[in-house]
Amino acid sequence: MVAYVVHGRRLLVLTHDDVPLEIAGVQVPAGTIEHGEAPDVAVVREVLEETGLRTRVVRALGVERFDVWPSKPEVHERHFFQLASVEDVPTRWSAGEQHPSGGGASQRWTCWWTPMEHAHVLCAGLGARLGEIRPDGPVDPDDSSARDVLGADGVPPRSAHPPHGET
Repeated sequence: MVAYVVHGRRLLVLTHDDVPLEIAGVQVPAGTIEHGEAPDVAVVREVLEETGLRTRVVRALGVERFDVWPSKPEVHERHFFQLASVEDVPTRWSAGEQHPSGGGASQRWTCWWTPMEHAHVLCAGLGARLGEIRPDGPVDPDDSSARDVLGADGVPPRSAHPPHGET
């Protein structure tokens, strides 16, 4: 599953400290659903494990399939969620996993909030449902940058191309 944690007009992103940006890219919290675990429970757990941030699900954004070839001969089914923090949020912080679920060495990354208009930099299909995000608070009508990103009505403009399966 994939977590879009939204705070104001910003999205929580992370980069790996020990893996070059050219390899790992800019990511959002994401992870695996444990056996018997509901996707909405898994996404909250993964965000906490990966960032230390306590969150709540705002809405489910759908499911996408992503072919990870050539890195692995697999197709991942990803559940996307918009979340909000339930606590005060730092601007930038270090986080990581001592014992990653896939095994291997501990991992460290840096977390921060990027403006929504920069979210297109997400790697490996993690941005597939960015267009479904809705603001987590009222839009300030005097904030022209919010209008540019979200539209005058506080909603992101829809693409000229409909999402998968819609016409």
